[in-house]
Amino acid sequence: MKCRADLATMRTSMVRALSFSAALALTLNPTLTPVIAADYRPAATVAADGQMNARFLSLGVGKSIVIDLPRDIKDVLVADPKIANAVVRSSQRAYIIGATVGQTNIVFFDSAGQQIAAYDIAVKRDLNGARAALKQILPNADIQIDGLGDGVVLTGTAANPLEAQQANDLAARLAGGPEKVVNSIVVRGRDQVMLKVTVAEVARTVIKQLGIDLTANLNYGTSVVSFSNSNPFTALGKNLVDNNALTTKFGATPSVQATLRAMETAGVIRTLAEPNLTAISGESATFIAGGEFPVPAGYACDPTTHVCTTQISFKKFGISLNFTPVVLTEGKISLHVMTEVSELSNENAITLSQAVTSTSVNSLTVPSIKTRRAETSLEIPSGGAMAMAGLIQQQTKQAISGMPGLMQLPILGTLFRSRDFVNNTTELVVIVTPYVVRAAAPKDLSRPDDGFAAPADPQAELIGNINRIYGVPGRTEPAKNYRGTYGFITD
Repeated sequence: MKCRADLATMRTSMVRALSFSAALALTLNPTLTPVIAADYRPAATVAADGQMNARFLSLGVGKSIVIDLPRDIKDVLVADPKIANAVVRSSQRAYIIGATVGQTNIVFFDSAGQQIAAYDIAVKRDLNGARAALKQILPNADIQIDGLGDGVVLTGTAANPLEAQQANDLAARLAGGPEKVVNSIVVRGRDQVMLKVTVAEVARTVIKQLGIDLTANLNYGTSVVSFSNSNPFTALGKNLVDNNALTTKFGATPSVQATLRAMETAGVIRTLAEPNLTAISGESATFIAGGEFPVPAGYACDPTTHVCTTQISFKKFGISLNFTPVVLTEGKISLHVMTEVSELSNENAITLSQAVTSTSVNSLTVPSIKTRRAETSLEIPSGGAMAMAGLIQQQTKQAISGMPGLMQLPILGTLFRSRDFVNNTTELVVIVTPYVVRAAAPKDLSRPDDGFAAPADPQAELIGNINRIYGVPGRTEPAKNYRGTYGFITD
């Protein structure tokens, strides 16, 4: 009896020792903690799509991932094997392989039919090569590329619009077209470009006209011979010197009348326009200073009263500037520029007439528009200037009219001919100068009316001043060696 009691006591001591050793070993090495089925039983919560505790998993096309599960796998549910598939290699390990672009889900079950794990699979394009290319081409940019269905999404920041455009072009080539790229890149520093355009033109005109008209009446008995020689000026298409004539009459019967028509004129026209405009890099800006003039566009008649009224449309003229700048690198600008300077002109004008009654006629003269326009794309550094358009045009017209035979006589032929000489010379240049600019403080800017002071009544009445010489209050001008009177001058 005593031996049996000692044996029972020894067994109890050994079981206690083993239990203590096992508990100590489990405490020191957590990886040896036994798996309890309740620890992997999903909670009683269901997602909005009906899937319980689904985990999102993103894969590339042709890529795989290894899944280790806590319990033995008995069954696998793959919603769309064409998009992704699951391969079970052991009782607790599975491989998920992406096949094509799309979305599906995979659910694993144990032998009791309970869910072990669930995955929402999104198979996207393999973008590792694109990420490496972006890192190599744009090392200073922080741009991320991710797949979205059959397209890609660009996020992050770029230093300038050129880097953002290069990333967009690379993604468009990868995705198969720009319509499959969602560009959400933010440009860190968007430069502002001010464009200064100078349009300068000088037109010179010289007109010389000289003509002699002869009229004679010769009587020989009962016979009368009349002679008339009138030579028009055809270079400009119209006679400009109808009122500039000298007439002389010789004799009573027979009589000879000579009319000398002569004119010489010289004119010069200077046109200067300097429109300035500022726009953000990559955006367009438009500027116009001018007006509109009415032009008849047709007639509208009332079928009841049979009264017709003239329809009017308006045509624009003036100074216009449109440009789109893109800052490529620091201080280098790509420009698409269109500039135009137009003005009303009496040349090629037309006169429209409309009969109001049987005795009255309304006439309307529609002027023409003289236009100088230039449009181009160029690349230029900030602060550099380039002649975008230059034109030197010279036109000479000379016409000699007269009576055949007599007009070729060496000296007397001058009496039987007229000479019309027109010379037009035009010199036009368009110069563009872009600047990368920053915002300035209001105190650093000035207006044309800063410091303008109207004269007092005694100054205006007695001295005839229209303003007083002024300075801007609170501003210290740098010392300069001026000579003579200076200030605000109005002609």
